[in-house]
Amino acid sequence: MAATTMMTSSAVSARVVAKTSSARLRGAASPFLGVSAAKTRSVSAKMTTTTTTTTTTRAAVVASDESSSSSAASNAAAEKKKSSADFGRIALLATVASNPILFAANDAMAKGGEFGILEGRTAALVHPFFLGGLWFATAYAGYLGWQWRRVRTTGNEIAELKASLPSGDDVELSSAQRETKGKIDELTTTRKELVAGGFKDKHNNVGSLLLAFGTALAVEGGMNTYLRTGKLFPGPHLYAGMGIVCLWAAAAGLVPEMQRGNEKARNAHIALNAVNLALFTWQIPTGLEIVGKVFQFTSWP
Repeated sequence: MAATTMMTSSAVSARVVAKTSSARLRGAASPFLGVSAAKTRSVSAKMTTTTTTTTTTRAAVVASDESSSSSAASNAAAEKKKSSADFGRIALLATVASNPILFAANDAMAKGGEFGILEGRTAALVHPFFLGGLWFATAYAGYLGWQWRRVRTTGNEIAELKASLPSGDDVELSSAQRETKGKIDELTTTRKELVAGGFKDKHNNVGSLLLAFGTALAVEGGMNTYLRTGKLFPGPHLYAGMGIVCLWAAAAGLVPEMQRGNEKARNAHIALNAVNLALFTWQIPTGLEIVGKVFQFTSWP
């Protein structure tokens, strides 16, 4: 009995010791578990802060890029609009200057120093100075053309005179026939001199010069008047200039038929150029009157 009681007491003591040891172990481990949890929460908070900062930075960069792109696009659109406006202005000016009847030009748009030296006296005198030279070129071209015509007509005359003489070298000629033969020799010498003068090529060269520079200077004269005053002045000088340019073009257009031997085309070519020279000469007084106004209302350069 006593032995049984001792065994029971020992068992109870062992259970008490076991429970006490287990409680001590749990108490010793709890501080370490608390520290670990705190560290975990701290690391998680730092990662969250880093992620938020990165997201905010990226958003700022994207916003900055979008702002820069928008600014660049706005600048490009403004430059394009300005370039388009400048081009449109130049095109309108050229159209109005070339078609003064179709558009009503504003005076302030074409004068007042906007075009600088183009409104000065130097530019205004280009037209009369060179057109004066072209008047002499027109007269010279007429002389060259007439000399080339003499080459052809002289050859035809020689052929007709030869046809009136008897054929054969040993035929005795009458006094009239000898006179005809002397005239043939004289015309032959004259024709050789004309051919040596190269009048055909010279006439073609001067005619081409008249057509090219005359047309350009006629347009330049009207353009300069518009640049200086803002308008054109319909009148005898302007109408005569237009007629001269048309006559130049018409005379040049007959050249292909003339080269084919069309005598009517040749006569028409001569007639057109004769009228041209007469109209050109008639235009000189009105041109000098305009030159006087240029010196009155413009200044150098």
